[in-house]
Amino acid sequence: MQAGALEPFRVVDDTIPVPLGGRIGDAARGAALVRDRERGNCLICHHGDDPAEPFQGSIGPPLRGVGARLAAGQIRLRLVDMSRLNRETVMPPYFRIDNMRDVAPAYRDQPALSAQEIEDVVSYLASLKTE
Repeated sequence: MQAGALEPFRVVDDTIPVPLGGRIGDAARGAALVRDRERGNCLICHHGDDPAEPFQGSIGPPLRGVGARLAAGQIRLRLVDMSRLNRETVMPPYFRIDNMRDVAPAYRDQPALSAQEIEDVVSYLASLKTE
C-alpha cells in the first residue's frame, strides 16, 4: 500500500461491519493502546475501566460497558471517523488522512492508528461488557 492510501472499508448505517483488512484484533494490545498517552490517548477524553488509571477524562462517554452498549462494528466506525455520525464531534478520526487540519508534518498522510491497531482497540472495547 502506498503512502497516503488507506485500506477500503464500507459503512452500513452506523457501523463498519467488517474488520479492516479482515484483521483479527488483540484485546491486550488494544487495552495498551487505549491507555497509551502517546498513541491512542483515549483516556484524555474518556473514563476507562481501571479506576487506578490517573487523569481520566470526562468529555466523552465512559468506556466501561461500551461493549454492552455498542456492537464491534459500531465501535469500529466511531474509531475510524466519528464525524460520519456527528459532524460536531471533538473525537479525532483515528483512520482518516483527508481534510485534516493542524497535523504536524511528521504525521501527515498517515492515520493516527493503523488498521491493525484499530482492530486491537475494537477487540478490547467490545470486551468491556460490564457497566
